[in-house]
This record gives sequence, C-alpha cells and structure tokens, in this order.
Amino acid sequence: MILDFSEEQRILRKSAKDFFTRESPELLIREMRIHPTGHDLELWRKMAELGWLGVIIPEEYGGTGGTFMDLAVILEVMGEACLTGPFFSTAVLGANAILLAGTEDQKKNLLPQIAEGRLVVALALSDPGSWNEYEKTRTLAKQNGPEYVLEGVKNFVENAQVADKIICLARVEDRKDSKQGLTFFLVGKGSPGVEILPFKTLAYERHCEVIFQGLGLNESAVLGTVGNAAPVLEALLERAAVAKCAEMLGASHVAFDTTVAYAKERVQFGRPIGSFQAVQHHLANMAVDLDCLRYLTYQAAWRISEGLPAGKEAAMAKAYAGDAATRVTRFSHQVHGAIAFCDEHNMHFYYRKVKAAGLTFGDSEYHLEKVAQSLGL
Repeated sequence: MILDFSEEQRILRKSAKDFFTRESPELLIREMRIHPTGHDLELWRKMAELGWLGVIIPEEYGGTGGTFMDLAVILEVMGEACLTGPFFSTAVLGANAILLAGTEDQKKNLLPQIAEGRLVVALALSDPGSWNEYEKTRTLAKQNGPEYVLEGVKNFVENAQVADKIICLARVEDRKDSKQGLTFFLVGKGSPGVEILPFKTLAYERHCEVIFQGLGLNESAVLGTVGNAAPVLEALLERAAVAKCAEMLGASHVAFDTTVAYAKERVQFGRPIGSFQAVQHHLANMAVDLDCLRYLTYQAAWRISEGLPAGKEAAMAKAYAGDAATRVTRFSHQVHGAIAFCDEHNMHFYYRKVKAAGLTFGDSEYHLEKVAQSLGL
C-alpha cells in the first residue's frame, strides 16, 4: 500500500491550490451564502475546462480517466477553499451513480455532459424518518402501463434547485422485498409533478426538500435496470463518505495552520500564546488528529482506486473524521478566542463545514456500527 501522492497527483494538488488562490482569494462562500443559487457559473466553467468535473470519468466517456485518489486530492483542496456549489453532488455523487448503475447508452449520453460542465446532478436518497436506512425507502414508483408514477418526499437533496437531473431512489411498487425493489430514476429539470423547497443549513449548503407528486416517467428514466439500486448504493455511499472525509481533512488543515501561525504571533502576558503549555497541547492534539485523519482517508481512497473492498476502511475513516475535524476546528476557535467568532473571520466557516460534513452520509456512531459489523459483532 502506497499512500504517497504520485508526481501527477502532486502537480494536480498544486494546480488546484494555485487555482483557488487566484480565483477565490477570499472564501467564495461569503458571497455565495446570499447568492440566489449558491452557484458561481464562471467558476464552474473554469473547473470544467481544467477537467475536474470528469476526473473519475473514463476517457471513453469524455472524462480524464483519473482515479478516486485523484478525486480525493481535489476534494481536499476544495475543503481548504471551503468551496460551495454543485461539484460534490455532480462530479462525486452523480458521476459515480451513473458509472455504477447506468446502462452503456446512459453513460455515453450523460457522462460527457458532466465532464463538460453542461449537466448538474443532484442525488435524492433520504425519505423523512429513514435517515441512512435506505432499505426503508417509502418513495414509490407505481407502474402504470409503460410508465412509472413517482410519489414521495426526499429530504436533504443538495443542489436540487440548480440540478438539470435529479437521481431519485424509489421502490418499485410490485417489489415488496426491503432491497429488491430499490431503483434509481432520472428526473429532468422542470418536470411537472416535482416541487423543490430549499431550506437554510448550518454550512450554507443548498439542501432542498423535493416532493414528487404524480410524476410520470417512461422506462428510459430508469437508471440502469429496475431493482439494481441496492448493490450500487453500498458502493456509492462508501465513495461519498470517503469524499466527505477528504473535504473535512482540507478544512481542518487550514484551521490548524491558521491557528499555529496565530499562536506564534499573538502576544499575551508579555509572550506568544504558543509558549503556554495548554495551547501547545491543544496544537499537539490537533496535529495527531490531522495525521490520523489523513491516513484513514487516503487508505480508504487508495483501496477504492485499486478496486479493493473498502467498506471497513471507509467506515473507519468517516467514523473518525467527523469527531476529529470537529475537535480541530473547535480547538482553533478556542486558541483564537472571541475574534474567531466574528463574521469577518474565516474560522466559523470551517467549523460549520466540518460539523455539517460529519453528519452527512452517516455520523460517527453510524459508521462505528458498520466497523463493528465488519468485525463480525
């Protein structure tokens, strides 16, 4: 197992850091949190030109043919920039869902559009009251002749308000088994029978409630085949969890670096606050958390890239990441003191981001249970 970056990944990382330093010298989230869509179209176009939207899409489908490790490198830098917008929902969730579940024709049609920045995707998984328990999905696809009629509600659908396609998890009515009937459906923008209700979030992400009421879909709207979502879902959620870990790693690292620099410069009682043992131990604990988080994240990303089983490693990374990233950013606040809570300071953006990301695609307790299950407990 080699977790060090390749030369190409080091170049990719430097290119991404230079890009955000140039294109977003101040955190773009400051502006986007009050933007009507939370989506900077010019930045999106530039990321598409760099090939980032198609980083995990094979070259035969218009992508750059990169690995999941390459994607993790980009996501870590995006976490450092506290990026907002539909990159995660499109290039991570949407692209992976289509790669894992789609037919050959669907891949040839949809993936090049994602790689070129012409298609924004949202993933609708969670029904009210069934958070992370997708086998309990109550959204129904009732067959009506050659059509399916979609009925149900989905919560926490990120970027649904700007999505050209929503990939919705539903249960085909005649499949009563808890997993057998689960199917992905492609829902086009502006389809009659779809209501999108945005709501406010802790980290200024654009999550929505999406209501499907009498939405008629033909057979071509099925992503892949009927009933194929359950095995795909497991792999998709593993990748989503590790991708969130990479974002949290980047955000936490900026908080840590900022705090170390501040502890060296801030003078109190006639000496830098970094000379006090309590502050030193805070920073030492943060360094330990970051190294552990980096190892667990890239171990899981490497296994996914190599096509190896990664369920336990993904769960370990996500179980640790939420708590560790929260500790790092919370300690950063404590070392900075009251100034870090001012809106003009960046620290609260990083705290908000990791706190929200720690809950997304399963919190620490959820993933600790998955680790326990992998041990046969």
